[in-house]
Amino acid sequence: MSAGEQRERKPRADVQRNRTALLETAQRHFLQHGVGTSLEAVAKDAGVGPGTLYRHFPTREALLATVLQTCSEELVARQADIDQLGDPAEALEQWLRAMEEYFSAFNGLPEPLMAAARAQEPDNPLTIPCHILITATEQYVRAAQLAGHVRASAQGFDLFLAACSIAWIKGNGADEESLDRLRTLIASGHRQRDEKKLDAPPPAFDTAVYSRRTYE
Repeated sequence: MSAGEQRERKPRADVQRNRTALLETAQRHFLQHGVGTSLEAVAKDAGVGPGTLYRHFPTREALLATVLQTCSEELVARQADIDQLGDPAEALEQWLRAMEEYFSAFNGLPEPLMAAARAQEPDNPLTIPCHILITATEQYVRAAQLAGHVRASAQGFDLFLAACSIAWIKGNGADEESLDRLRTLIASGHRQRDEKKLDAPPPAFDTAVYSRRTYE
């Protein structure tokens, strides 16, 4: 068999079956017990040994990132609807709510996402989905800035963290009234008060900016 044929060879049926079982079981455990659930329990309920789990997903972050990818269809659909809105300010607000709900999918999910976004470690599988979401947020921010609805100082990275923070607070039992006040407070921090176009356009978005940040 040639090297090309070996590369194109499909995974064995049992390997694919184990992977599917692990993902379905992990999603159920994340829903029931949060992202800190026992990986050994996931493997046991999936009918495989811990070694099989770690061959497919070497770290908890790798498993979580893959589960999130399989659960992203609703967020993608919502983004398509948001992109049809004619009001950039409303599009930004709806996108922030969509991310907030996405981050609330599993108890404890905001923490590893915020950590991955801040650290930007290339070996962390959560870094890529964070990068995608931050870039999308920055695009909504920039559109609202150009329309004069959002301050030039606002950045997608910060609003990504804000959405994560609200999801974290929500997951720790805050009532909806308190969450609405917090959302209003955050919105007052990035909205352009006079609703007039900015004298100067916002700076061009550099996808590497947020990755260079450091936190004390």
